[in-house]
Amino acid sequence: QVLVVESGGGLVQAGGSLNLSCAASRSILGINSMAWHRQAPGKQRELVAIITTGGSTNYADSVKGRFTISSDNAKNTVYLQMNSLKAEDTAVYYCAVSGVRTYWGQGTQVTVSS
Repeated sequence: QVLVVESGGGLVQAGGSLNLSCAASRSILGINSMAWHRQAPGKQRELVAIITTGGSTNYADSVKGRFTISSDNAKNTVYLQMNSLKAEDTAVYYCAVSGVRTYWGQGTQVTVSS
C-alpha cells in the first residue's frame, strides 16, 4: 500500500519554478509534521523544508527566500513552491510524513538545466 505520493517534478531551466505536491494517506494517524528532503547524486539526503501541523516552518539555508512550504491539513497534503531554481537544486525530492513514525514517498525527480 502506497501511503505517501509525490508529484510535480520535472525539467526546468535555471531561474524557473516548479510546485511539488505530496499527498499522505488518511490511514496515517497522528501526523505532526510534513517535510521535503532531497538527495542529489553522490550526496546525502538533506532536509529542504518542514512544516508542522501548527503551521511552523523551517528551511535549509540554501533555499531560504526561494522555496515555500505549505500544507492543507484537512487533505493531508503538503506543497513545495520552488522559485528561482538553480542547477544545484537538481535532485530527487522526497516527502516525509511524521507522526508516531515517519513515512517516505518514492521521490520525484527535479532537474534544473543551466
